[in-house]
Amino acid sequence: MRIKKVGIVGAGTMGSGIAALVISAGVPVVLLDIPGQGEDRNEPAKKGVERALKSRFPAFMDKDLARYIEVGNIEDDLAKLKDCDWVLEAVVERLDVKRDLYAKLEGVLKPTAIVSSNTSSIPMRHLLEGRSEAFRRRFLGTHFFNPPRFLKLLELIPTPETDPEALEAIRRFGERILGKGTVLAKDAPGFIANRLGVFGMVQTLRLMERHGLTIDEVDALTGELLGRPKSATFRTGDLTGIDVLLLVARELSEATGEDFRLPEWVERLAASGRLGDKTGAGFYKKEGEEILTLDPATLEYRPRQKPEIPGLRELMEKPLRERLKEVHNLPGKYGAFLKELFARTAHYTLHKAPELAYDPVAVDQAMEWGYGWMEGPFKNLDVVGLARMREVFAEFGLEEPGWTRDKERIYEDGRYLGFDGTYHPLPERPGVIHLKRLKEEGRVLHAGKDASILDLGDGVLLLEFHTKMNAIGEGVLRTLEKALKTVEEGEYLGLVIGNEDPRAFSAGANLALILSLAQEGEWEELRRAGYYFQQASLAIRYSPFPVVVAPFGLTLGGGAEFTLHADHVQAHAELYMGLVEAGVGLLPAGGGTKEMLLRFTRELSGYAQADLFEGVRRAFELIGTAKVAESALEARKLGFLRERDGITMNRDFLIADAKRKVLELAPDYRPPLPPRITVLGDEALGNLKYAIWQFREAGEITDHEVRIGQEVAWVLSGGGGPRREVSEEFLLELEREAFLRLLGTRKTQERIAHTLKTGKPLRN
Repeated sequence: MRIKKVGIVGAGTMGSGIAALVISAGVPVVLLDIPGQGEDRNEPAKKGVERALKSRFPAFMDKDLARYIEVGNIEDDLAKLKDCDWVLEAVVERLDVKRDLYAKLEGVLKPTAIVSSNTSSIPMRHLLEGRSEAFRRRFLGTHFFNPPRFLKLLELIPTPETDPEALEAIRRFGERILGKGTVLAKDAPGFIANRLGVFGMVQTLRLMERHGLTIDEVDALTGELLGRPKSATFRTGDLTGIDVLLLVARELSEATGEDFRLPEWVERLAASGRLGDKTGAGFYKKEGEEILTLDPATLEYRPRQKPEIPGLRELMEKPLRERLKEVHNLPGKYGAFLKELFARTAHYTLHKAPELAYDPVAVDQAMEWGYGWMEGPFKNLDVVGLARMREVFAEFGLEEPGWTRDKERIYEDGRYLGFDGTYHPLPERPGVIHLKRLKEEGRVLHAGKDASILDLGDGVLLLEFHTKMNAIGEGVLRTLEKALKTVEEGEYLGLVIGNEDPRAFSAGANLALILSLAQEGEWEELRRAGYYFQQASLAIRYSPFPVVVAPFGLTLGGGAEFTLHADHVQAHAELYMGLVEAGVGLLPAGGGTKEMLLRFTRELSGYAQADLFEGVRRAFELIGTAKVAESALEARKLGFLRERDGITMNRDFLIADAKRKVLELAPDYRPPLPPRITVLGDEALGNLKYAIWQFREAGEITDHEVRIGQEVAWVLSGGGGPRREVSEEFLLELEREAFLRLLGTRKTQERIAHTLKTGKPLRN
């Protein structure tokens, strides 16, 4: 069963966001809503697309794709769904409205079409009342999280009647095409993630009052310290919307009979119209550049304060698992709060998980993919140990559930403890390569401080960076050299360059080291280092075997330059790639400036009437503005990726997809011939300098940015002179010297120092 076209009914925030994700994945989509009251009966659906285009978190990976969404309304256009393979309902949370829609859909859709609901509060069994057996067999719940593009979790809720083939079709489509992490959930209120997540939120707010903590203190204790998102508790609440939290809490209370009520002061805050980011104020409020924090007692705001919690800074320097073992030991009310919070949430999770999920693995995945936890609740329990948790439960009068009694761990020797009290093998995910597992299996050929070489099997090796933000320095370059030599001299077919860092493939070269050497006047050392970096880029391109780079997340500066020189790039869809050196007063000097000139002029060279300066101008604009692509699709439009480069929607499959590409390229592989590059000399240099002068006259750039622009122009024009063909090495030498000239200026050194200190650019 193959899904080739998707229909979505309901163009609200979720429906339009899912439509944006589907079209970004290259799948045709129909988006319907209620008919408009004016002349344009499709206006509600069109407004949904507009809302997705303007959303704070960009819903589309390429905004140009919005025009490919086919819109309509449910009175005039249901027939547009007749050739859809999957129709997702995301209408208002009213049982009668949903049932009425399903009755209409049943008379329109083809017999093989799968129907699903994105409901988060209505049981699937209630939705199906009155439907035929055939409809029931191809129906299930598909619960996305908002925003659909960025939150990985997709909970699948089959009913006892759901056809396994239909479930598998949605699971595969969700994982491979939409890039989701799918988990099977039971048809219980809140499913897995929201049931546990909202319980945790409610407990946090109640225990905050019991232990006398402030909002600032709670967010300092419940975010990165515990391996949770930096937004922690209250910042997450503002992002979600306080009205949404209250609604979900009320719905869960009604559906479960459990007490999910939030404190009364939260109700009063919402009643005052302060609902979080969407209203400009909630638990926090921004006034100019200042962040203010709510005082729950008065509902007034005061300047945000960084809490002085004894021992917190030292604890934050330790790995997550060590932190989790020690957080309860923080002094006074801080440790007491965390201990009770952990006890009550762990107890609830242990007792409720069998009602919500089919195994503990799904629970951990749901919280990791839906709520951004580094490790799920059962992995956290294993860090503390079930024996220790029994003592903590006893301290608070909490009873341990039967399925964990007499056990020491949830996970053990590649197995997990099932809800039946016995251990089962961890489920395999075909097509996923786990680097951690490879390391456990002893498939590390070289383990260095900055980078390692692993055997992916089938004759393919992997170069993995593991510096801070995967910055590229001498250790990485030497390991790359070793990896390339190992492939060439051994019985290997090729190399993948990739890693499993959650944020960055590589944030670029080691700026701290570069600045230090410049301040010490080590210019010859810097010149050698620059040459070494460039030769590493060329080695990626000209090695006698395929090298596939697998970038994702932040891929900046030197990381982008490595990517640009690969035979093939297999990029994750969420790719933030750019040559950002101008932002710190430099220019790309690892082959990046040369490469953009080569790419853009080569594109034009086949056209007799083409003006090659357009290629020069395009490279100058991209480098001079330090433009960063906000997705792999945009990276392709900007020229960082080629049409032949691949895009993987699900990060979990990225390394395996890159390996597969190496195996595809390896037979009879030949590296490309070194190019001859046409430079326009004085013609291009004059035009670029004039453009720089215009920007300065308009006050859009500073004097130092004039200097940066002139150095970029010098390289892109081939150093002035007549129009001619030059070698790569010629342009690389121009890159190196221009880089060193800029690095020798006081203002560039100030820019680098400021960025290293604040993480933000300085325009001096």
